[in-house]
Amino acid sequence: MSEANAAVRLDIDGPVLIITLSRPKVLNAVNTEMSKELSAAIRELDHRSDLRVGVITGAGGNFCAGMDLKAFAQGERPFLEEGGFAGLVEKLPTKPLIAAVEGYALAGGFEIVLSCDMLVASRNAQFGLPEVRRGLIAAAGGLLRLPRLIARNLAMELALTGRNLTAEEAWEAGLLNRLVDVGGALPAALDVARIVASGAPMSVATSKNLILHGRTWAESDMFDRQKPAADAVLASQDAIEGARAFVQKREPVWVGR
Repeated sequence: MSEANAAVRLDIDGPVLIITLSRPKVLNAVNTEMSKELSAAIRELDHRSDLRVGVITGAGGNFCAGMDLKAFAQGERPFLEEGGFAGLVEKLPTKPLIAAVEGYALAGGFEIVLSCDMLVASRNAQFGLPEVRRGLIAAAGGLLRLPRLIARNLAMELALTGRNLTAEEAWEAGLLNRLVDVGGALPAALDVARIVASGAPMSVATSKNLILHGRTWAESDMFDRQKPAADAVLASQDAIEGARAFVQKREPVWVGR
């Protein structure tokens, strides 16, 4: 459904939007064009009622090598006013986003991964924040999100040394949802996406939002802060439909409200 020369290719698989970073000759490095196209893809995911989940992957056997340094050296900055780097890291979609990683996910590529809600990777995947070796800084979420997902000292090592994290290390660190054979990241991510898409849209979106934001709430008031969102879900048409479908032993038909 995308133009052949697009920096981001979009395909639809039922309720799943497959977003493919498509500059394989430069390991899918992010330039301004890709940032704009990825931002548009995320908007499409959130605004279309027939789409429930996004899966983001890379073309040519790698996920993304980060910012296009050649373009950067020529003065280009792939940061958008809305969304920041890649049009994504500072404005996350409401709907779930799953990363399917083969090969390299480095620097800004790793930060795109860290902006996703789940991560499926093949055994040849490598993750890293090598910015300190280029006189840069992992300002697109790497320094902020990575320590929330893995042990602080490991995050510190990766940020300060710039070394790569292997897929096996990422699995042991609890960063991955699935570790699969080479070539299997996208199919496995789609399997997970279809399961997520089978849930009630409002329930899924609210659950994602509470997990993202609830971790900063104090225990003394976290249930009070959760209550408005939980009450809205419990009062929804889909809540009634889910209960009826369970009693009637049939699949629910969600309306998203």
